[in-house]
Amino acid sequence: MDHESPPSGPGQRQLPTDLSLDQAAVLRSASPRKKLRLIRAACETSDLEALVALALSPLGLVEDDGRRRAWPILLGQHDALRRSDVVCAEAKSRASGAPSSGAQPHRAEHQVRLDVDRSFIFYPSDLPSKELERRKEELARLINALLQRYPFLHYFQGFHDICQVFLLVLGLDEALACVPRLCLTRIRDFMLSSLTPALAQLTLLPDILRAEDPQLCLHLAHTQPYFALAATLTLYAHDVQGYKEIARLFDALLAQEPVFSLYLFATIIIGRRDELLEIPPEEPDMLYSILCKLPQHLDLDQLISSSIRLQAAHPPESLRAWRRISRYSVLKTARSAEQAARLSSDDGAALFQKQSVEMESLRRRQEVITALWRYRRPAAATGLAILMGMMAWWLRSNTRISTSLLQGHNVPLPSFLQPIVAFFAKGR
Repeated sequence: MDHESPPSGPGQRQLPTDLSLDQAAVLRSASPRKKLRLIRAACETSDLEALVALALSPLGLVEDDGRRRAWPILLGQHDALRRSDVVCAEAKSRASGAPSSGAQPHRAEHQVRLDVDRSFIFYPSDLPSKELERRKEELARLINALLQRYPFLHYFQGFHDICQVFLLVLGLDEALACVPRLCLTRIRDFMLSSLTPALAQLTLLPDILRAEDPQLCLHLAHTQPYFALAATLTLYAHDVQGYKEIARLFDALLAQEPVFSLYLFATIIIGRRDELLEIPPEEPDMLYSILCKLPQHLDLDQLISSSIRLQAAHPPESLRAWRRISRYSVLKTARSAEQAARLSSDDGAALFQKQSVEMESLRRRQEVITALWRYRRPAAATGLAILMGMMAWWLRSNTRISTSLLQGHNVPLPSFLQPIVAFFAKGR
């Protein structure tokens, strides 16, 4: 697999808009019972293309029974599940708290415990206290097993919200197999040592808005797109409070490329156009506060279909900020559900390391630039002193030229001094 030049052209993706009219009509009109039969049939043959179309159609994968079969296939885990008894046994051993060879506590255990303690707030509701504690212990085991198995991954607050959804839908055993693939192939940018790549993704939002609604984009020009961080970082699990709704949204997110999450948020903003335009642009704090919170009631089927159309109209490669996204980012290495499913965990780990090296290089470069800017005045004075010393040495070495200067004659500077003098003359 070539990591250096991941395919990124618009022809590489298969969107549901590519379905024939007959196929689209069948999916739109299919009853939940018929959809479940179609989902089971697609899962039996591991038909990824069919599952993508089903997940993006109205009602998505309908219910958790279909999701338990389909999500592993959408994540590319289905083949591994058939031949990974040893891996699954190791994962179960970790999850049960049994010691395993080389397992060490990870650096985020305390934060994981804090986050797990405040999990399961909105769903499932009305759980007996003992059952709630059991769920929390399973969630802690799921996250700790992942971070022990892949110690280079960095935990972020809100990751427990994602894992909570996978745990409730798939159960602990399947979640132990699927969540690592999610981390390495779809949300890898969020698990680096800093949030810089996650913030870089958000720079695409203004470009999407500018392409679709220039007036709204201009209205929000003084509001940084960081308002979308919590939602996109947690795949909306932090903001969507209904279990059926977040499970339905995960159907779509797993059936699309990772950048689709940003088109979803852009569609939500566009849907609030009238509300946002009523607020003066000179009040960016108020705009930011409103944009940080998702609307309470979202028509998810309409939101998903509108987001698909928005991405088809303004694909990522047409956006100005796209070229500043790292070539190792999940946004560029997983340009479709099919491509993400083909990536192995080793591929994801290798891309993680390359992006880490690139990120560290950029950080050091920025530190040098910042230091040079901070000390630009002392540096200029030092440079001028060096220039004067070089000229003094040159004059001492050329007594005839010194005499000519004292007599008022024009003397050309040597070639090695001309660009230096020109630089300081320009800076002055």
